Amino acid sequence: MSKIAFIYPGQGAQKAGMGKDFYENSKVAKALYDDANEKLDFDLLKLCFEENEKINDTRYTQPAMVATCLAITRHLMEENIKPEIAAGLSLGEYAAIAAAGGMEDLDAVLTVRKRGIFMDEAVPDHEGSMMAVLGMDKETLEQVMELFEDASVANYNCPGQIVITGKRDAVLEAGEALQKAGAKRTIELNVSGPFHSKYLEPAGEKLAKELEQVPWKPLEIPYVTNVNAQSVEDISKTKDLLTRQIASSVLWEQSMRNMIDAGVDTFVEIGPGKTLAGFLRKINRDVTVLNVSTLEDVAVLKEKLC
Repeated sequence: MSKIAFIYPGQGAQKAGMGKDFYENSKVAKALYDDANEKLDFDLLKLCFEENEKINDTRYTQPAMVATCLAITRHLMEENIKPEIAAGLSLGEYAAIAAAGGMEDLDAVLTVRKRGIFMDEAVPDHEGSMMAVLGMDKETLEQVMELFEDASVANYNCPGQIVITGKRDAVLEAGEALQKAGAKRTIELNVSGPFHSKYLEPAGEKLAKELEQVPWKPLEIPYVTNVNAQSVEDISKTKDLLTRQIASSVLWEQSMRNMIDAGVDTFVEIGPGKTLAGFLRKINRDVTVLNVSTLEDVAVLKEKLC
C-alpha cells in the first residue's frame, strides 16, 4: 500500500487559466473559489482564469495559488484521494496546513493575501533579488556565502539547485564568487524582493499579528515545515513556524528526504507546473511523483493509485 503525500508549489508556478476546469466542473472547487472571491478585495476568478499582469504580483499571486491548490485538493478528497502527510514550498506550506486540517481553506487564502502585501511592503522595488545557483554542492556554496553579510541562502531545492537571496548588489556579487568557486551557472530570478532573507523580518512581525487571529484546528495528518524539515503534529507550533518561515531558508530537499525516510513513496504535486516533480527526480528517482493541475490529471491519478 502506497504512503501518499500531497505537496504544493510556491510562487513561480502560477499561470493564467489555472484551476478553470475544476471551477467549471467540480462543485466543491467552485464553492471554494466563489467563497474566496466574495471575501477578497479583488476579482480572484478573473485573476486566475484570464490573461493578466497581476498574476505575477506577489500580493495577488499568493491568494490565487493557495485558492487554486486547495480547490484541486477538495476535489481530490471528494474523489476519496487523501494524503497521509503534506508539505508545501514556501507559500505552498499554507495549502499543506489547510489540507492537513489545521486551518480552514478560506483562512489560508485570506492570510496569504496579507502575507503577500507585507512581503511586498518590506523591501522597496529593485533593492532585493534572488538567484538560482546550479551545479554546486551545498558545503562549498555555504562557505562562499559566509563572505556576504547582505546575501544568504533562500532555498535548498534539490541537489545541484540552491537559491540565494538578499540585497541585489550583494546577490550579484555572490553569484560571481560562486561561479569562480565552481558553480556551473547562476540565474537571477524574476521576483519582486529578497524573499526568505533577513530583510523580510518586518513582514514576519506583521504576519505574526495576523496569525494570532486565525482559528487554528487540530491537525488530522502531519505536515512538514520548511523551517526545519521536520514533521509537525501539534498545531500550536504552526504560528511560530510560519512567522519564522517568511525570513528563513526553505529546507525543501531535506523535507523530501525526511518524508521518504518516513515511508512516503508516492508524491502528488497539486497545482500548476511540475517544479516539485523536477526537484524530486533529482532527490530520489525511486519514488513515484504524480501531478494534478487539470481534471484530466485526476483520472490519470486514480488509475495510477489503483
